[in-house]
Amino acid sequence: MPIKLVIFDLDGTLVNSITDITNSLNYATEPFGLYPKTVEEVAALVGEGITKVIERVLGDERLQYRDDVVKRFLAFYSEHIVDNTFPYPGVKETLERLSGLKKAVISNKREALSIKVLEALDLLRFFDLVIGSDSTNEKKPSPVPVLHVISTMGLTPEDSIMVGDSDLDIAAGKSAGVKTVGVTYGYRDRAFLTDADYIIDEIKDLPLIIQSLC
Repeated sequence: MPIKLVIFDLDGTLVNSITDITNSLNYATEPFGLYPKTVEEVAALVGEGITKVIERVLGDERLQYRDDVVKRFLAFYSEHIVDNTFPYPGVKETLERLSGLKKAVISNKREALSIKVLEALDLLRFFDLVIGSDSTNEKKPSPVPVLHVISTMGLTPEDSIMVGDSDLDIAAGKSAGVKTVGVTYGYRDRAFLTDADYIIDEIKDLPLIIQSLC
């Protein structure tokens, strides 16, 4: 059955936002006696939403500060959301090549922040729907957000394909019954993508995979 809907992860798939996330995290945790994290350290932590990242960074001994740190993070990040964030090479060109298909974003970043990033980078115009961690009652790796998007579009899992850089994206897509594509240039090593139906090193290779399924 031809693919009619392409669902993308955001961070690590469409955009490289890790420096802004790292800077915001370090700002948020600085008053609580924590050493700054490197970009590489934060890249290994992200994926399940910023609250989960902050819980891991604080550890049990500082967990009581979680809500304060989350507030500090969100306040700072919303003001510096694309200071150092940019689309990966080939993203805009690939989205243009996919102009005949429905397209959606599912992020574990909050919906308003996801939209803000896409709008600031002139990517929002490519998408029919954007949902975040707070858009449905579950988030990736749950299939709930994937199924929500498919249902909203009036399509079926057989019509759809999920593209992401982490095992969370692949698991969400698999559980929803859609084809999955792992991208290796994001925040996760190739080893995390072994369950994907397809693995690509550059986003520009995506249209060829979709074409092969039609």
